[in-house]
Amino acid sequence: MRVRELAIAGVFEFQPTSFTDNRGLFAAPFQGDVFADTVGHPLTLAQTNHSVSRRGTIRGIHFADTPPGQAKYIYCPRGAMLDVIVDVRVGSPTFGEWDALRLDAETLTAVYIPEGLGHGFIALEDDTAMSYLCSTGYNPKGEHGITPLDPALALPWPTDIEPVLSAKDTDAPTLTEAAEAGLLPTYDACQAHYASLRR
Repeated sequence: MRVRELAIAGVFEFQPTSFTDNRGLFAAPFQGDVFADTVGHPLTLAQTNHSVSRRGTIRGIHFADTPPGQAKYIYCPRGAMLDVIVDVRVGSPTFGEWDALRLDAETLTAVYIPEGLGHGFIALEDDTAMSYLCSTGYNPKGEHGITPLDPALALPWPTDIEPVLSAKDTDAPTLTEAAEAGLLPTYDACQAHYASLRR
């Protein structure tokens, strides 16, 4: 498995080796030992989520109160998507910056997003499936979002695909509005939480 850290520290891309023959394909998108060696602690699995989206669907940008937050390990078992990670941690050296990568069923590349970061994606094909492992269960009182169309962020959504958003994501605040409302996690609180996981 090949591992690469993205532009936002603590976010990692994991690309498994695929084995193909006349029967089809086998790969292991998540490998616990590789994950723990890379991140510095094992992944606590509290919930698995699965979504299916038509082309153009944007889900996000979502984040959770940290602590406890919700770390995500994501891969795409069908179709293709552009996955976007936004640093929404107030005080972070990369606050307001983003990174993006393609996840698809051909490579089964996965991405790990630690607690406190914003996450979203756009489906590049119809019937795109996303599967993700979550470190905590769903906590509606601690879940927040910012609009994926925030002009200040200028996220890299394809210009040739008509975006499809939920009312919740459409009406979500910008990053600046979320910061002014006190909705964003702080970098210091997130760093303390990461340190507690490594202990």
